[in-house]
Amino acid sequence: MTASPAIPADQLRLSVAPMMDWTDSHCRVFHRLLAPHARLYSEMVHANAVIHGDRARLLAMDPGEHPVALQLGGSEPALLAQAARIGADWGYDEINLNCGCPSDRVQAGRFGACLMREPALVADSVAAMIAAVPGVPITVKCRLGVDDDHEWEHFLAFIDTIAEAGCRMFVVHARNAWLKGLSPKENREVPPLRYDWAYRLKRERPALQVIVNGGIADAGEATAHLAHVDGAMLGRAAYHTPYLLHQLDVAWFGGALQSRGALLRAYRPYVERQLAAGALLKHIARHLLGLFSGEYGGRAFRQILSEGAHKPGADWTLIERALAPAESSRNSDLERP
Repeated sequence: MTASPAIPADQLRLSVAPMMDWTDSHCRVFHRLLAPHARLYSEMVHANAVIHGDRARLLAMDPGEHPVALQLGGSEPALLAQAARIGADWGYDEINLNCGCPSDRVQAGRFGACLMREPALVADSVAAMIAAVPGVPITVKCRLGVDDDHEWEHFLAFIDTIAEAGCRMFVVHARNAWLKGLSPKENREVPPLRYDWAYRLKRERPALQVIVNGGIADAGEATAHLAHVDGAMLGRAAYHTPYLLHQLDVAWFGGALQSRGALLRAYRPYVERQLAAGALLKHIARHLLGLFSGEYGGRAFRQILSEGAHKPGADWTLIERALAPAESSRNSDLERP
């Protein structure tokens, strides 16, 4: 297991990235059980949707999720300020502005990664949000640049402009976003990672909190970044191999490593409350499928949940059935983390 980092715990940030259609409230409650110290993020929600949409659905949050950030999309300062105020009223601990998503839908709405070409607008938006919710941190998630803009000075000028508006924390997805010619999936894989830019940003702007994101696949990689920046944000690795979150939380913040089965059973009260309130097990169980990834019995665990969670009346007993082969097949969580 990786050694504990030297950064003081109150300055250290382990974060789980916002992922559309994935990081809903069911997912975040599960991740909170795995990683008590992590900062969790909502799916990105457009400011207009927060203002005019179904808030009970879009902003759903269980009290056990805290600390959790609401990620907003948008480019109109007044609307972002209004949405930030609503998010704060719903209890979110941080409001994060997305300046990194490269999808066509985002571009059509003039938000996401294309905002990196409009630093003054982002600064105005950040300033408006800070004024609207002075007690809640306003943060920004961004890329290194857009398309073939590989000038360090442009990236630094973007950061400085936003920092002057009052933003003190930046989550840096350490690659460019290509707005034409690449799909969102390709945008996560094709543009080369340049962690050194995030490292350099922290060196040159030490007063800012810099969190690195992009391509982090295991505990060793995540911990290695702490020699250069203030934390790491995990995306798909946290979702597809969620036990990684628990490993990192223990390595960075201390505590005893628990087995996968014990962690999952701690989720039972939440699951049963949700089922009693009318939720369907299939909407909860989909977030559990990677818990035994790479472990003996992991395939059977996934298969039992996948085949049974959608059936009428599916309840916690199905999860116990899925756990049985995983726990009986030489499952050695604590010996082989």
